[in-house]
Amino acid sequence: MEHVKSMELIIFAGRKQIFMAELTSLNVPHFKIGDKVNFLSTTGGGKVTKIIDSRMVMVEIEGGFEIPTLISDLVLDYRSQPTPSKQQQAVDKVQKEVQGQQLLAQEQAEAARKSGLRRFAKEAEKEGIYMAFVPHEQQWLLTGPLDVVLVNHTPYEMLYTFTIKEETQFVNVDFGQVDKYEKIVIETISRDDLEYWLNGVVQAILTTETSDCVLLPLNAPFSLRPGRFFKEGSYVPSGILGEKSVMICLSELIALKHGDGDFSKIMKEGVGSQTAAKTLVKQEAPIDKHKVAPGEAVVDLHIGELVDNILGLSSHDMFKIQTDYFKKMLESAIAADYNKVTFIHGVGNGVLKNAIIEELKNYQNTENRMASIAKFGVGAIDVMITEKAQ
Repeated sequence: MEHVKSMELIIFAGRKQIFMAELTSLNVPHFKIGDKVNFLSTTGGGKVTKIIDSRMVMVEIEGGFEIPTLISDLVLDYRSQPTPSKQQQAVDKVQKEVQGQQLLAQEQAEAARKSGLRRFAKEAEKEGIYMAFVPHEQQWLLTGPLDVVLVNHTPYEMLYTFTIKEETQFVNVDFGQVDKYEKIVIETISRDDLEYWLNGVVQAILTTETSDCVLLPLNAPFSLRPGRFFKEGSYVPSGILGEKSVMICLSELIALKHGDGDFSKIMKEGVGSQTAAKTLVKQEAPIDKHKVAPGEAVVDLHIGELVDNILGLSSHDMFKIQTDYFKKMLESAIAADYNKVTFIHGVGNGVLKNAIIEELKNYQNTENRMASIAKFGVGAIDVMITEKAQ
């Protein structure tokens, strides 16, 4: 009789627990038949023998008795869980070793991309942030792969993102951190891939624990002509890199410094109004005002086109003005990557034409021929620019 009463009390307690659980809507763990469990509200435990519903299971306790118990009042007895087999332990060990080796390889590969600069080179560039295209073959600058390099020539750590433009969208190809006076290889590219790396944006933030000024963020778009990479004269020696490269200054350090550390002044003036980075839009060259097509220009050397008033000028004075202007326009065209410039010298006695042909001997990167007679008669000469002067 006492046994029956005990069971009734237990069943009543179980029903009461169900009622309380429904009131509180507890989230409960999941158990399966055979799991060994411990009670949370009292000492002891047992084994799950039946799943009653989503909130209650039947637990067999010591003595073979089964009692309904809320899942929320149970915890899995982890001491009863089977230990991994030796085979599984061996597999886990190998997996950890492989993962460790992969992580180490990634760290080594990342470190290999970075190297220090030649800070104290004889002709080191000014401190700033640069990007460079460095040929692997320094003796054969126009062939072989190129390293696209980001250069942090500053005394500050730099956080950066490197983005290139692909048709109508921008693609972030790399981001990370570069230490002070350090360079990082963003990518090694082939000549065939070069066209995809000519337009983009470099963004950077210089950081330091303490500074005597506020450092502005860099936002530097770049746009380069493909023809520039197929002229040996475009690859110039870099003091900080120690190699020939096509190097672009994204910003000098002085342009990224704001104020003198006067906090009240900075708060009053603000930093956001300052624009440190300069868009790398090519500045207008003197030859550009004579441009008639992409990479082509026509320059009229008649004295009346060069000066407003020739009164008081001797023949020698006019001849010097014409030859000086010729040289200025030719050198500007070479620097601006022009392919052809037509110089109109007129017919006259041939003195200016002969002077032009003689002067062209000083430019090994040029060829000349008579200009189109249909367009210019016999008083003009075409100067073809084959490669940039070294």
